Amino acid sequence: MIQFLAFFLRISCFCICVINFINHVYIDINFVGVYNDVRTTQSLRSAGLFFTIITIVESISSMMERVCFIDMVTLMLIAGTVIVCLVVYALIKGHDARVTLIGAGLLMACIGGAPMAPLNAFAKSMTNSGLIQAVCSVMGFAMVIRHTGCDKHLIKAMASVISRVRFFLIPGVVICTYLVNIALPSAAGTAAAAGAIFIPLLMAAGVAPALAAAAVKCGTYGSMLNPGLAHNPFVAKIAGVDVMDVIAFHYKANIASLIVATICITVIAHVLKEDKGHIPDHLQIDKDFVVKPLYALMPVIPIVILLLGSTQLVPILKMGVPQAMIIGALITLVVTRTSPKEIGDAFFDGMGTAYGKILGIIISAGVFVSGLTVIGLVKFFIDLMLNNPAIIKLCAALGPFLLGLLVGSGDAATFAFNEAITPHAAEFGMTPVQMGSMATLGGTLGRTMSPIAGATIICAGIAGINPMEITKRNAIPMLCALTVGMLILLF
Repeated sequence: MIQFLAFFLRISCFCICVINFINHVYIDINFVGVYNDVRTTQSLRSAGLFFTIITIVESISSMMERVCFIDMVTLMLIAGTVIVCLVVYALIKGHDARVTLIGAGLLMACIGGAPMAPLNAFAKSMTNSGLIQAVCSVMGFAMVIRHTGCDKHLIKAMASVISRVRFFLIPGVVICTYLVNIALPSAAGTAAAAGAIFIPLLMAAGVAPALAAAAVKCGTYGSMLNPGLAHNPFVAKIAGVDVMDVIAFHYKANIASLIVATICITVIAHVLKEDKGHIPDHLQIDKDFVVKPLYALMPVIPIVILLLGSTQLVPILKMGVPQAMIIGALITLVVTRTSPKEIGDAFFDGMGTAYGKILGIIISAGVFVSGLTVIGLVKFFIDLMLNNPAIIKLCAALGPFLLGLLVGSGDAATFAFNEAITPHAAEFGMTPVQMGSMATLGGTLGRTMSPIAGATIICAGIAGINPMEITKRNAIPMLCALTVGMLILLF
């Protein structure tokens, strides 16, 4: 089509040139009696312009001929990769995460020919009951604690302990969050429940908000030691062993990776000088402040209920996150003797803020992932892992890690890998448990590092920072944890 257009323009150009030249010369000779060089020159310039247009069209034609050798799928993948890089750049520069993610998701979906897919993902994410229940209830309770001042009582009560063991404060938060995540295998739920306590505590101790949030996020992969994590029984079924045998195989790698990540995040805090001297205004406490022990206990009531119930120490307390938060708010109401209306207003204000600032980003991330799926990047990564048996060990570790980092969840890649490849682990000199554990750990650490993971967004919301700030601080710890964990699982 473009070649035909160029040919048509060339013929037209020649005809116009001839007509204009004859017309100008004829008029000049018959009516002026002399040859008009100026008007003839204009004719020739017009011809030159037409020939220039032809040259441009032919160049485009030549380029299109080359591009035609590249199939449309490849072009879409290239476009998707460029868009992802631009999104990362925009997030690093501090642009609004919600607008950036939604815009990128819509653009990729339009390029992929399914513009309604991200809109459907948007609508679906708006009613994600699990996240809405956990995040909104936790933030509602956190607002009650702030309104009643119980957070200041807890922080002041911990001040003397913190001053004595300051060096172990950040490592302690990472390890405690890890332990909480073992009992509560939801990373987002753990980030909400533990983050509501540990992040303000670290910030009150002078830790920078971004580092405080990164410390909590760093410990949100303890769920691998929980038999209820879907990947553990999945691998156990493939290998034909008990789920506890799977955990017994990879627990050393998990704990070693935790130790390495904890050391790295502590060193980063010291190097960046973010481990002290950063006191937010709303957490500053007067020296004459008198601690009320019961007030200081209120912030930890829900997490104690959840731990006692999930570990079956007190079976009657086994319940979900929203129920524990409501009980905590009611106990706080009784202990502080605050007006029920004020408690109710604070709780629902917190829920509304959580939906707008935290779930809003999670919804936007869902739109972004939908765009990645439509344009083919998700499928490309999965196929790349499955179709390269020569580097299967590397794929088992890095494939789920990269996809978890990219989309905020390593589940899709991990399940796909374990279902397609892990049953044939013996052909690659590995056991199904070994290969399955590598894929699971890789996906989990990738999600822990991802800026669009639900847990990252929740921690960022509590700390009041950009999610990318958490990823920048967790990148080295997670990469080091991945390296150590995989070496232990391999050898």
